[in-house]
Amino acid sequence: MAECVDRYGEMVRAKTSTGALAPASAEVYARDVVTFAALAGAERVLDDLTGEDVDEVLLRFARKPDERRRVRVVEPGGAPSQSAASQARFRRSVSAFFRYAVVAGWVQLNPMDAVTVRPKQRGGLRAERRSLTVEQAEGLLGAARDLAEEPAAAPRRRDQRTELRDGLIVLLLAAVGPRVSELTAANAEDFFVNGGTRYWRIFGKGGRTRDVPLPRPVAEVLDAYLAEGRTLLDRGREPKALLLSWRGRRLARGDVQGVIDRVLERVEPVRRRSVTPHGLRHTTATHLLAAATDMDAVRRVLGHADLSTLGRYRDELPGELEAAMRVHPLLGQVEGRRG
Repeated sequence: MAECVDRYGEMVRAKTSTGALAPASAEVYARDVVTFAALAGAERVLDDLTGEDVDEVLLRFARKPDERRRVRVVEPGGAPSQSAASQARFRRSVSAFFRYAVVAGWVQLNPMDAVTVRPKQRGGLRAERRSLTVEQAEGLLGAARDLAEEPAAAPRRRDQRTELRDGLIVLLLAAVGPRVSELTAANAEDFFVNGGTRYWRIFGKGGRTRDVPLPRPVAEVLDAYLAEGRTLLDRGREPKALLLSWRGRRLARGDVQGVIDRVLERVEPVRRRSVTPHGLRHTTATHLLAAATDMDAVRRVLGHADLSTLGRYRDELPGELEAAMRVHPLLGQVEGRRG
């Protein structure tokens, strides 16, 4: 199995050179298949695996702690687990691997045809909200701004200080709602001024580009980071990258969760709740829509081609319906006539 996984990884990475597969997607496929081999047993013969064997691996993955998170998600049963979205992604990666294994002649029968385990479906009641409440979001944004404006004393050398960068990351994620891949791929030159307003030109999925205006507090932290924070981290290795590690490399996607967790530690406990970069994307969409922002404007901010996709990025807010009915336009007209 280990040999097949290595050869499969080489194949998916080779697809990036032809444009058939995005580099980030190739890395996800390769990483998931390596995880599959580790859970199934790298020394086993691939063609010996049955549907039951794959079922067992899928269940093991579902119970596997998300090691990217400082605060682990815990199901009611007590065991830390992967999210439903991560389980579905892992299953797609394994399915793609076995489809290729059939074509390559590594297996005679595809064991995925006999798999019975399915990930939890999206939607319905959730044990935990994906988006932050107003109080939780305000606590996180406040901590991010404080971190950027008043860097705390730290044992690190001056050229390893990341306070401005960390504050900017959280502000961009929560205010603009980019995909984490869009954030880490951003270059300093992607930010420009037009008519006195700061914009971020985001290069998104499918080669689509969108220009998103930045709220003034975010633009101020961005300018401070470009003038001071980035200069401290720049080692001349990544002249274009916006976000740099203290070693001067472009920040990796996996580093972003750690940044969010560090900022969360500065939030007062009553307003603190663990959240992922994608959870902040949900937060942006939920609160923009709850504020009666035009749906097409929200779609353009998030970079979706279709309005229907917004349904996935929408959580119900407490008191939202009551607030909407208090300003009902038709009742307002009726009351005006009575007067």
